[in-house]
Parts: sequence; structure tokens; C-alpha cells
Amino acid sequence: MPHSPPPTDTLPLLRLKRGEERRLASGHMWVFSNEIDTAATPLTALAAGTVVQLRSHRDAFIGYAYVNPHALICARILSRDVAQPPGASLLEQRLRGALSLREGLYTAPYYRWVFGESDQLPGLVLDRYGEVIVGQVATAGMAALQGEIAAAVRRVLDPAVLFWKNDSGARELEGLPKEATAAFGEPPAQLQVREGALAFTVPLLAGQKTGWFYDQSANRARLARYVVPGARVLDVCSYAGAWAVTALSQGAGNARCVDSSQAALDCAQANARANGVRVEVTREDAFDALRALAARGERYDVVILDPPAFIKRRKDIPQGQAAYRKLNQLALELIAGEGLLVSCSCSYHLSADELVAAIQAAARHSGRFVQILEVGGQSPDHPLHPAIPETRYLKAFFCRVTREVG
Repeated sequence: MPHSPPPTDTLPLLRLKRGEERRLASGHMWVFSNEIDTAATPLTALAAGTVVQLRSHRDAFIGYAYVNPHALICARILSRDVAQPPGASLLEQRLRGALSLREGLYTAPYYRWVFGESDQLPGLVLDRYGEVIVGQVATAGMAALQGEIAAAVRRVLDPAVLFWKNDSGARELEGLPKEATAAFGEPPAQLQVREGALAFTVPLLAGQKTGWFYDQSANRARLARYVVPGARVLDVCSYAGAWAVTALSQGAGNARCVDSSQAALDCAQANARANGVRVEVTREDAFDALRALAARGERYDVVILDPPAFIKRRKDIPQGQAAYRKLNQLALELIAGEGLLVSCSCSYHLSADELVAAIQAAARHSGRFVQILEVGGQSPDHPLHPAIPETRYLKAFFCRVTREVG
């Protein structure tokens, strides 16, 4: 039986400095260590993962939060209802709400079920692969609740498997070890994914993130209107070949996947065969591969750039901006007289305007004229939290490319 949450008056208190509640009152869920009145409520007295009452300088109740005194983001709000402290009931309520959204959006059980703060479960990701759920916990507070989350997943959905693939870099910032373990069920070696009429297989343990990038599914669906019959397609940083296979299924004539991982390229070829198409592959660093293809005189009608985040922290911004600009320049030089560039970035610290600037700078350097036809973001199973800009990270620009004349 799920246990009841502790009475409110038994929870430790965490008090903010004067005036520091304004951002939280607008809906943000993160509390930074320099916002805490440590003289009144010492952070160091709290163990990582402890649930606390968060109160203003004037003692107004703000919410229940979990803490990590060793992290810059030292607390994250789980509930703003004084009558509903974190516990089994709250977790189940949050999971049911998140599931209801996805079941209304998708006819097949393949999607991101929980997207952290946007589903009021900060630090938690759950991806659904039919009867297999792959979860990632990024914070000490969610790690402390991991057993209760597993129990709530069983009550809400009762899948065959819940597998914790806790290997993200964010765990290092929280002082958490990387680990992979089954909460229940027998995890498969490979995950099955359906995206529209297409079927894909990706490895569980060796796969990137939870195995699949559901955030790009809506953008891949957008590709159909731009792929002309017989188009030559280049899928850069292809991973399991989703963009290339999608383009081929929409009438492209041939496609090449570029990735630095041979395992990813093997997976892409297997996925192509499973869907009755064929891809060519190049194992090489993306920048080197594009240079080599240009030197050989290769040209493409559609080039898709879906690189990993070049900017993980603010200090990486100048170098990352240069990398996006150079990658787009190399891609533009491979596009035939007229074609399509799909340029993506999953770097939160690179704004949409900055990616547009990188594309335009690359176009000017390459003597190309670019028109942005459509702007995509993350799929609706990755909803945006209006008060938390960090939940909006994915950008995708669909660009018509022609020769600059005059």
C-alpha cells in the first residue's frame, strides 16, 4: 500500500531572502542557492533529496520542494497546494494528467510520457515504447522518490517494464552516479518504436538518451511537403536514421546517413531495411564528412542537420555559435542549384534568432539565398512551461536554398 505523505508541520523549513519569491510566484519552479536565507534556514543542514516547506521572508507558504544543498539549483517545487505534500497521491495525479495529454495526442503508445517541469515533475523523464517505459532521473530529489515513482507507474499504467537509464550528464551536477537498472520487468535488448507508418528499432543500453528522439517526430512529419520524388537526401548526425528513412518513405530517391558512431549507422541501415528502403552511410565527424563530400563533388536536394548540443553551458556560447555557423555553411555548399536545408539545434543557450543568424551568415559566405519556409520546435509530447524558458530548447528551420543572383 502507498504510504501517506508526512504531515506538513513535520517537514523542514526553507526560507527565502526578502523579495526572492517574485519569480516563483510567476510559476517558475527552481530556487537558486543565493536566494535562500541561510542564516535562518541553513541549506547545509539538509540532506540531498529532502522534501521541505518553502516559505517567503514574510513566512508565506510558497510550496513543497525537494532540495539539494550541493547544487546551484538548490530546490525545485513539486506542489503549491498546502494540502497536498509530495507523496504517492501527488505522483499518481501528475502521472495520470501527463498520460491523459499524450493519449489525446497519439493513437499509438510511443511518446514522451513525462517531460520534467512541464508536467510538474521536475527532474523526471519517462518515455513510452509500447509496454516498455524508459525513465531518466536527473536530480537528487527525484532519485529519493524513485521507488514511489515506480509504484505510481504501475498503478497508473501497469506496463511490462520500467527501466531506469540514469546516465545523463545532468546527474553529475547533482552528485548522482550514473546507473542503469530495471525497476520491474525484464528489459529488452532493443526498443521498438512506431512513428506514423514507419517502424524502428533502437538499442536500449547503447542508445542515445532513452533510445529515441521523440522531440523531433513532429518535425519529421513536416518533411513530407518538401521532399520531391527522387530527391537526394543527406542526413547529418543521423543516429538511427529516422530523418533519412522518413524522407525515403516520402518519395526521396536515395539517402546518405552521416554519423561518428558505427553502431548508430548499423542501426540506421537495419531500420531502412525494415521499412523497405536503403540508406548509404558515412562514418565520420560531421564537419569532416561534409568537407569530403564537397571535395568529391557530391550534391543533394535535401540536407538535414540534427547535431548534438554544441552549447551545453553559457561559457560555450561563442564557440558553439561558430560551430553552428560552420556546419550550416558546409551543408549549404552541398545543396544543388535549388534545395532544402533543415537546420536544427537542441542547445537551449542558442536562441532561435541566433540560429537564424548562423544560417544567414553561412548563406552569405556561400553565395546562397535562403528563405525560411517553416519553423518547427519540439513535438507536443514535450510541452513548454510558459514560466520556464529552459523547457523550450529545440529549434528546426525548414529553408529553401537557391543561388544568389544579382
